[in-house]
Amino acid sequence: MSLRRHAHDEPTSETGIDLAPMLDFVLNLLIFFIITAVFVKEVALDASRPTTKAAESKEAGTILIAIKESGDIFVGSRQTDVRAVRAAIERLHSQKPEDVAVIIAEGAAATGVLVQVMDQVRQGGIDQISISASSPK
Repeated sequence: MSLRRHAHDEPTSETGIDLAPMLDFVLNLLIFFIITAVFVKEVALDASRPTTKAAESKEAGTILIAIKESGDIFVGSRQTDVRAVRAAIERLHSQKPEDVAVIIAEGAAATGVLVQVMDQVRQGGIDQISISASSPK
């Protein structure tokens, strides 16, 4: 028996897709996302509301701001919107510049509303802000 090669026995080129470049690209993306995910840090504000035992009472010379559970805001005895707190504080602060602000937030009041009110009070010109605890009913 003689070994002869025929024309149809020659190896043909493969007709497939080379996946090596795609795998390199996917691995590079994976490494990129892993590295950047490590550097993402969330910044949070730790706020703890005082209990009624730890709360101290302020004497005269305070501007009282109440935040109800429903989200209603009262500056003094007048109900107001969170956007109008700054104007009310500026008006009251211009009458008595030595006053400080006391924010009385009910236990179930939203913390976001409390922070917004604190920002509005600071923008209104009062730097000394106290947060008061309301006793549970």
